Amino acid sequence: MSTHSLTITDKILARSLLLLVPQWLTPNLVTWLRFLSVPFVGYFLWNENYVIALPLFFVSAFSDAVDGSLARTRDLVTDFGKLFDPLADKLLISIAALILVPRHLGWGIVIAIVSIELILISSAYVQRRFYGKIIQAENTGKLKMIMQSLAIGALLVSLVFSLSIFLIFAQYFFYAAIFFALLSLVVYRAV
Repeated sequence: MSTHSLTITDKILARSLLLLVPQWLTPNLVTWLRFLSVPFVGYFLWNENYVIALPLFFVSAFSDAVDGSLARTRDLVTDFGKLFDPLADKLLISIAALILVPRHLGWGIVIAIVSIELILISSAYVQRRFYGKIIQAENTGKLKMIMQSLAIGALLVSLVFSLSIFLIFAQYFFYAAIFFALLSLVVYRAV
């Protein structure tokens, strides 16, 4: 097992899904695959092909949990992963939010999400560039990503299955995500 602290999610995934992941599939490769999925997610969202976008988004967002757990349980944590895994997440969420949210929930949520993400990315860059410090994910950042993923997922479910209640769920998940994003600004000392 790893020398890194394992979360409850890591322990659950290590005893289930990660048993199916071949040794050659490294966490960094999963991160690269998430980067590569972003244009496809964006394409299907832009063209309102939500039936394809929903599972593609789900797999891409879920790969975030997989690569982190893989890294910690197999002792494969790298500086690349610490830096680019959160960037891949932010890119996935931002592209989905920029395309979907204005159409169905309005610009206010998008502006809040993207603005906070830009501040977090800028702060991480400054910390890395000038202080040599790589900012690692904290619980508030992980909760923010989970809420954002649930929000976009709920929005897609509402569109695919015409279930308006999921549009309401999406809105409240976005509010929770914004709350955790604001908390992240403090935790990561971005402001």
